[in-house]
Amino acid sequence: MLENADPADLGDCTEPRPVYVIGAGPGGLAAAAALRARGVRAVVVEKSGEVGASWRRHYDRLHLHTTRRLSALPGLAIPRRFGRWVGRDDVVRYLEGYAEHHDLELITGVEVTRIDPAPDGPDGPGWVLHGTGGRELAATAVVVATGFNHTPHLPDWPGRGTFTGTLRHAGEYRNAEPYAGLDVLVVGTGNTGAEIAVDLVEGGAARVRLAVRTAPHIVRRSTLGWPAQRTGILVRRLPVRLVDRLGAWVAKVSVPDLSEHGLPRPETGLYSRVREGAIPVQDVGLIDAVRAGKVVPVAAVESFDGAEVVLADGSRITPDAVVAATGYRRGLEGLVGHLGVLDERGRPRAHGPHPAGDAAAPGLYFTGYTNPISGMFRELALDAERIARAVARARAAARKAERARDRAAGKASSRAEAKARSRAAARTGPRAAAGSDVRAAGAPGARTAPPGEARPGAVDPA
Repeated sequence: MLENADPADLGDCTEPRPVYVIGAGPGGLAAAAALRARGVRAVVVEKSGEVGASWRRHYDRLHLHTTRRLSALPGLAIPRRFGRWVGRDDVVRYLEGYAEHHDLELITGVEVTRIDPAPDGPDGPGWVLHGTGGRELAATAVVVATGFNHTPHLPDWPGRGTFTGTLRHAGEYRNAEPYAGLDVLVVGTGNTGAEIAVDLVEGGAARVRLAVRTAPHIVRRSTLGWPAQRTGILVRRLPVRLVDRLGAWVAKVSVPDLSEHGLPRPETGLYSRVREGAIPVQDVGLIDAVRAGKVVPVAAVESFDGAEVVLADGSRITPDAVVAATGYRRGLEGLVGHLGVLDERGRPRAHGPHPAGDAAAPGLYFTGYTNPISGMFRELALDAERIARAVARARAAARKAERARDRAAGKASSRAEAKARSRAAARTGPRAAAGSDVRAAGAPGARTAPPGEARPGAVDPA
């Protein structure tokens, strides 16, 4: 495995043109391994110094909300010793071992800033990747896997700059230790916000409030040993309305109504929300914390005013610290925004084995930019195999077309040569015949009689 390469050495990795994979997270590593298994050379380019950079930055208590068995990437199972719900540090260990196991070609410390179409090369059309240090890397195809949680998004609340307390995005949160004894407001009720709120309670924060704009769907991570992920896999292809009804029934049976605690049941169906991009919150202690009054739901944040936070219901609170679990942006605009392959929210229009824009951008693939109900790691693994098949098929088709062009060119050349020989023969044929007659008359041993002298054997006409 090639690691920590100097950007100046990257030229050695461009001939013949490989498939470049941008990002050494789970999606990028899985795609590279699947390509390698099909005999396609893949080079992973990572801007940080090591694999799994985003996972290394996550908060300490984070675990996969999907089971170990359903979270393995192609070609390597997650070790049993990591437990059913794999923790952050073990995910990093797994990614490190995965790159080593598959002997992936990995370039670290190089950021790709822009991708442009390239003129046709010896192996067909391709792409040029512009990297740090002025590097230009030639690729037959590109897999973009820079991650779902790429760029932290912090809303531009009015008066945000006047807040006298501590305001941090959840991406900067590691553990509850700095918040012990403090009054903390967590903004956002996705899985990250819910888990950080519980972590703060368990870590000794004096008071924890949770700002809620839209009440989330909450599901049990596992019920009687049956993980919620398996249910997500089973219902993913069912009609949305049917899954909404099933989800409402399951919620009534398994999740208590928290309306009296400020967290009502959502009005929109579970799967309808999923299709809008909102994944259900998997309970890792939030339900008990809310029922016990240890996490207090409050209205959404509207603005800041000095030491106060103004909420949507008009009330004001004075927390010591605010942790904003307000999500991330994909951050793809600078990389591929000029290619017309992103939607109005900055997400790829095509995903997985389907090239972005197909004819407009052949050989440009995206993976890891959805948040499926069936589990992120599982879908990354499936996408990797599909992308590898698509790339292999495209290469086979290109080789077949090239052979057909070569055969056609060979036949055309043979026909041209035959016509040229025919034309040459037609031009030189009469002259060559006349020359033969002259040579026969003047052949060695033949004598031409002078005028008036009879040739031997000739009959005298007299």
